[in-house]
Amino acid sequence: MVSNREMTIHFLSSQKSTILSKWKDELLHLPDGYVGYFKREVENVFSLLMDQLEKSNTDMGDILRVIGEKIATDRVNKQLNMEVFFSSVTIGRSIFIEHVLISRMPMEEGSALIKQINVYFDQLIQFASSHYTDLKTKELDERYQFISPNHKDRLTLLGQMTSSFVHEFRNPLTSIMGFIQLLQAEQPEIKYLDIISKELDQLNYRITQFLNMSKKETSGSPTELFSISRLVNEVIEFLYPSILEVNASITCNVADDAVISGSEEEFRQVLLNIILNALDVVTGMPSPSIYISGSESPPGILTLNISNNGPKIPEEVLPNIFEPFITTKKRGTGLGLFVCKEIVLKHKGTLSCHSTDFLTTFSIQLQTK
Repeated sequence: MVSNREMTIHFLSSQKSTILSKWKDELLHLPDGYVGYFKREVENVFSLLMDQLEKSNTDMGDILRVIGEKIATDRVNKQLNMEVFFSSVTIGRSIFIEHVLISRMPMEEGSALIKQINVYFDQLIQFASSHYTDLKTKELDERYQFISPNHKDRLTLLGQMTSSFVHEFRNPLTSIMGFIQLLQAEQPEIKYLDIISKELDQLNYRITQFLNMSKKETSGSPTELFSISRLVNEVIEFLYPSILEVNASITCNVADDAVISGSEEEFRQVLLNIILNALDVVTGMPSPSIYISGSESPPGILTLNISNNGPKIPEEVLPNIFEPFITTKKRGTGLGLFVCKEIVLKHKGTLSCHSTDFLTTFSIQLQTK
């Protein structure tokens, strides 16, 4: 008699063309000339996973290590970062879990199969990211001579922590999100499932932001015209739960017609990093406040100021506030503002900081379009 597991694996195999088609379609913004390369990679990952599921007692660790190291080596040689790979794995993982849920497999057996899928993708990520970190660390030794030996050790450690972070958080989070979707489909009358799903999506987004913030490289996002006022309001809306938690007051006055050209997603990361830092430092203040203003002054130049009434940044720290690993937080990585500076410079702008006993202001200047 055919088991539920075998029936589901057969169903996944029969859906190969659908899964691969959806997977490839969602791989947006691929670097020019590498579309075929990523599609072949997706097909290889699919085939290897199906072999793993069909031979559940086979340890594929050695095979995954070889494939993961090849993926990392290819990206270093082609001067590509790992973000497209991480995005591809996240997309593929979600599609597979979605199809397991569609198969209506009993929850207990479905949980075991989803766990095996998660382990497969986690191991692949771990081997690829670990080897990529080793290779890039060698490059950093030559490219960033200004970083002290202690900082180099911390950079290597950060890469290892990122791999662990992906493994430890993506696995249970993806499973929880999958089963919430299953509960919504089977028992829509249960209260608060929509809220739980929304909060999990927000947590998933924050994990992605952390991963992005932990890298020196920024993704090759497309250049577009976008409204600074709209983007600021979107970021504030996204951070609303954190704002309520701190009980902070946010005053926003950004010109509606201020439009710049660049990567909206990268600039979103800048705003998230700076405003999250502001929320962190105003925590515990009698009247925690954040002020955001933006206008063209002088004409053709957008000046965006993000201020907070938190403690003054020490004078000995302020000149180096945008250097890597410089932080005033006990648990900070010291990379958030460094990444912000790199993104603003990439957009041919400037980022500066002024701090007094009453107000700390981060000022961004960019050309408008």
